[in-house]
Amino acid sequence: MPYDSSLDECLFTKSQETEMGRLTVSIYSYNKGTKKLQITRENRDDTGDFKFTKLGRMTKEEMSLVLPLIQEAMAKMD
Repeated sequence: MPYDSSLDECLFTKSQETEMGRLTVSIYSYNKGTKKLQITRENRDDTGDFKFTKLGRMTKEEMSLVLPLIQEAMAKMD
């Protein structure tokens, strides 16, 4: 069965901005299935707009920003 975006439901999303960009923690459920956590990174381009990029490795400072968001998301997964 191919992916159908209309079945992908965002149950929670919250972001933290840094000087370099933005980290977003979200919970999604596809077709009323298991709730899953997603972390995304967006960097600022030369004009200051956000552009999606691979999450990759995180600094300790970035981890300290998203950890409270992950904990909040976990509470929403019950």
